[in-house]
Amino acid sequence: MAQENDVRAMVREHYGKVATSPSGSVGCAPSCCAPAVGASLKLGYSAEDLASVPEGSEMGLGCGNPQAIASLKAGETVLDLGSGGGFDCFLAARQVGPKGRVIGVDMTPAMIEKARANAAKMSADTVDFRLGEIEKLPVEDGTVDVILSNCVVNLSPDKRAVFQEAFRVLKPGGRLAIADVVAIAPIAPELRTAAMAISGCVGGAEEVATIEALLHEAGFAQVRTSVKHESRAFIADWLPGSGAENYVASATIEAIKPGAAKACCGPGGCG
Repeated sequence: MAQENDVRAMVREHYGKVATSPSGSVGCAPSCCAPAVGASLKLGYSAEDLASVPEGSEMGLGCGNPQAIASLKAGETVLDLGSGGGFDCFLAARQVGPKGRVIGVDMTPAMIEKARANAAKMSADTVDFRLGEIEKLPVEDGTVDVILSNCVVNLSPDKRAVFQEAFRVLKPGGRLAIADVVAIAPIAPELRTAAMAISGCVGGAEEVATIEALLHEAGFAQVRTSVKHESRAFIADWLPGSGAENYVASATIEAIKPGAAKACCGPGGCG
């Protein structure tokens, strides 16, 4: 437990510095070696997406685009694990509309402060940013339709708890749609333990089989992981000279919480 707390403290300190840095980056964490806008376009976000959010909300800290696999619908409640400056939350708010709701959880006070300031810029009344750890979510049971996350779960020292908490807060039939980093080869010991490698989304990556086993253990069904091997091109810039691209790659991870109530009527109605 002490070691887990040490990792959280280290990650919190790093991203606190990222949040308050004028350039939005410290060292060479994910995508920080390139301008945030350019990095996001490479990850599949559109120019329209970037233009629709407050300046400073997209910080170039992602490794994929969870919006592309989330299939968000009007009126849904969305939870973003590790919401950072609020970028994915604001995009989700556009998709779910005025009757929907978006919750962003981040353990870094400076990130929450930044995200709330960004929300105020665009009067995002349906977006709620909460300080908390993704292993102990400040969210009620069975209240969320879709969980998003972008390059955050790898940072957790207790991924089992992350997926158990995700399962708890999802409604029956709720969906998990995340982009994250996975190990494609045994990670070198020096990268497993180096502070910059852990904070930089390399040291804490797990193999696909491990992630899928944890998801099934938590109760999820229809688990699907798609590794994006082409992502190794930009991962090479994260920790130059470390060979990180030989150990990890970006992936999309999807899963469903079983048990959605069946409609009493068919598509044509109950007549």
